[in-house]
Amino acid sequence: MKIIFIGTNEFGRNIFEGLCQSGLNPSLVITAPDRPVGRNQVFTPPKVKAAALERRIEVLQPDRIKDAEEKIASLQPDLVIVADYGQIIPKEILEMPKKGSLNVHPSILPKHRGASPVQHSILEGDEETGVTIILMDEKTDHGPVLASRKITIPGTGITQQELLEKLSDLACDLVFETIPKWMEGIIDPVPQKEDQATFTKILSKEDGRIDWKKPALEIERKVRAFDPWPGAFSEGEIKGVIKKIKILKSFVLAQTKAGPFGESGKTYLAPNEKIAVQTGKDFLVIEKMQVEGKNPVETKDFLKGNTDFIGKIFK
Repeated sequence: MKIIFIGTNEFGRNIFEGLCQSGLNPSLVITAPDRPVGRNQVFTPPKVKAAALERRIEVLQPDRIKDAEEKIASLQPDLVIVADYGQIIPKEILEMPKKGSLNVHPSILPKHRGASPVQHSILEGDEETGVTIILMDEKTDHGPVLASRKITIPGTGITQQELLEKLSDLACDLVFETIPKWMEGIIDPVPQKEDQATFTKILSKEDGRIDWKKPALEIERKVRAFDPWPGAFSEGEIKGVIKKIKILKSFVLAQTKAGPFGESGKTYLAPNEKIAVQTGKDFLVIEKMQVEGKNPVETKDFLKGNTDFIGKIFK
């Protein structure tokens, strides 16, 4: 069976590795171009590219997927598998493989179509999520469903990265079970229910900015949903200078009396030398943070050298 795999980031890398470990080695991998990463803007290959090169599988990195159309056609693939790619794939390419093109999506479609389903599962406080494999058409995450599997999301504490790892394991198992059945023609695709569709967007750094007028519960979810990227952040005054501060770990402290008690974003000293921040409802207690240009630090250690931070206002 001749498979072309199209993907870019960590979820895609995990699906690619799962395929190879199951003996379904792609003949070709298509991924995004290398991009500048980090403070020094070092050009870095996508995770899928690195994994493919380790297995000596040919890699293409077109700026536009359409530029790979001729190469895909020349291979006459039986199947294309897409996971975590980031470009809309033209209908002409999707219809080239003998058995079509499949997308592995980390949500229970039609909920959370689009670019950031894992983050939105946490942001919206979903009780469950999962993985869906669809037969792709020209619309985003729209095609009929071949298979899906659900998992329960823990009530508190799970981050984007941790949930993504769980979904990756689930997806690899589901792909391994589904592809042979699909190739044998024993799966009937089921159309998605359009009236139940919801959509997510491509996230930007600015999406991580905290609005302290929001309830603490929403902010705490943002901290977990945006870990490690784009990160939940605010700005505060440290030694007379306004600095960007990422909130890395936090929890909600419910108010025992009607509030709020002060301006949204105002900091207070919480038990065990933590920082409590007034929000639109309840307090957000910060356990771990990172000031721009510095390493992550526990709040109790931050306060040892910044006792005057208490009483300041996050912006």
